[in-house]
Amino acid sequence: MRRSMMLLTSFIVFALSVNAQQTAADTPASKEDVEKYLQVVHSTDMMKQVMQAMSKPMHEMVHQQFLKDQDKLPPDFEVRMNRIMDDMLNTLPLDEMMQAMVPVYQKHFTRGDLDSLIAFYSTPVGQKILREMPAISAEAMQSMMPIMRKQMDAMTQRVQQEVAESLRGSQK
Repeated sequence: MRRSMMLLTSFIVFALSVNAQQTAADTPASKEDVEKYLQVVHSTDMMKQVMQAMSKPMHEMVHQQFLKDQDKLPPDFEVRMNRIMDDMLNTLPLDEMMQAMVPVYQKHFTRGDLDSLIAFYSTPVGQKILREMPAISAEAMQSMMPIMRKQMDAMTQRVQQEVAESLRGSQK
C-alpha cells in the first residue's frame, strides 16, 4: 500500500511537472516578452528605416501630382508638400506606437511563440531578413505606387461622379 501510494504520488508530481513545462510555452505573452521580441527585431529602428524608405515613393507621388496639375498649383507646392510629409514622418511618436502594439502581440502570441520568434530572429537568416526588410518594403511600395495611384484616381473620379449625380438629383 505504501509503495503504491509512493508510486501514485511520484506519478502525480511527474504529471504536474510535465504539464507545467508544456503550459509554460502556452502561457500568454507578458509585456516584457513582447518588449524583448520588439528589441530583438530592432522594431524602432526598423520603423524609422521603413518611414525613410516610404519617403521616396511618397515624394514621387507628390511630384507626379504636381506635374499633372502644375498649372493649377503654386510653384512651391511640391517643396511644401514634401516638407509636410517629411515632418509628419519624422515626428511620429514611435515609442508610443510601440507600446500600443504590445497588447496586440499579447493577444496573438504566446510566450512560446515569442521565444521561437526571438530564437529565429537571432539567427543569421533572421538578422538578414531584418536588415533587408526596409529595402524590400521600399521597393515593394515603389512597385505598387502606380497601381495604388490608378485605384485612387478611379476612386476619386467615382466619388466625384456620385456627388455630381446626387447634386443634380437634389436640384430637381
